[in-house]
Amino acid sequence: MDLLNTLVDKGLRRESPTREEALAVLATSDDDVLDVVAAAGRVRRHWFGRRVKLNYLVNLKSGLCPEDCSYCSQRLGSKAEILKYTWLKPDQASAAAAAGVSGGAKRVCLVASGRGPTDRDVDRVSDTIRAIKEQDESVEVCACLGLLSDGQAERLREAGADAYNHNLNTSESTYGDITTTHTYADRVDTVNKAHAAGLSACSGLIAGMGESDEDLVDVVFALRELDPDSVPVNFLIPMEGTPLAKEWHLTPQRCLRILAMTRFVCPDVEVRIAGGREVHLRTMQPLALHLANSIFLGDYLTSEGQAGHTDLEMIADAGFEVEGAGEVTLPEHRASVVRGGGCGSHEGGGGCGSHAGADGDAGCGSHAGGGVCAPASASTTPRPAEEPRTDLVAVRRRGAGTDLAPNA
Repeated sequence: MDLLNTLVDKGLRRESPTREEALAVLATSDDDVLDVVAAAGRVRRHWFGRRVKLNYLVNLKSGLCPEDCSYCSQRLGSKAEILKYTWLKPDQASAAAAAGVSGGAKRVCLVASGRGPTDRDVDRVSDTIRAIKEQDESVEVCACLGLLSDGQAERLREAGADAYNHNLNTSESTYGDITTTHTYADRVDTVNKAHAAGLSACSGLIAGMGESDEDLVDVVFALRELDPDSVPVNFLIPMEGTPLAKEWHLTPQRCLRILAMTRFVCPDVEVRIAGGREVHLRTMQPLALHLANSIFLGDYLTSEGQAGHTDLEMIADAGFEVEGAGEVTLPEHRASVVRGGGCGSHEGGGGCGSHAGADGDAGCGSHAGGGVCAPASASTTPRPAEEPRTDLVAVRRRGAGTDLAPNA
């Protein structure tokens, strides 16, 4: 397919596809999905080899959020029967982090529900970051605490944080349909604050909320322009008790096309498969490793994931290898010497880069030349709903906030 050859050539040069080309990837048929994966896989291997970075989530404070994000089980008015607890103490959080690291995780993502942290909350998280670094200074630590106020990103970095996550989630034009208590611009501002403080910025999306192909392309191109170091791709986990509980629009093949499109638009950055891979990719998860170079290990914020040992077996069986603590995640032209040795610089040239998607439960750029070589008949409406697989959605009942051992 001429389209895919064109996209591979652009990806190897770090050149952005056109919007039309990105839409054409999403519009390819299921018959072409293996060709799409093979093409995007060439770009992934060129920049990241066969390494897979493992990341581990620690939910520092669960539930009772004042924001109304429709996808989130922790939202205002949620009826989801999730774990609810206030801030973990630093020793509790560092113990949870250690479980993930012992399972092979290179990065620990510290997440807390809420609109954004108070200065006292930043102090709490800073103490936790220091406790984790005292256990193992090589561990990368990313914070995800919501909207940041002036000076808070700098304080987190001083405490030892390597990165900050705040996802855009969906396109600017449809953001108000998903959340009303803050704006798309608020999210962009927080990512920019992380950048300015010298933290490795992480920002991604959630697919499967009823968005169109155009919405998906809009948000991925916006991410490329924002230039985070990592782009987590979440697939909506439709949890009972949330407004989007009935949204089942994803198939394994569509998830693969979304990941491939993200890889083509953000060729030389860390693309992470975040929440929902077990629910929507299912037995196709190993194919997704040819597109993304990073995954979460074990459970998510309020839902359970695949067993940690199964993740490791899947990676090995697919012919990939777990990225070691001493390896730099990003390609040399993007990498810089940052605490933990894995975060990227924000040099130009196009790309997106390294970290985890922790928003909710699921929880990019220029329009370079080149014509479309395949029909771009992208859908402007959501795909027909798939048969709900509610049997694959399990509320987390172990790990942080419980007396049971975590899944790592």
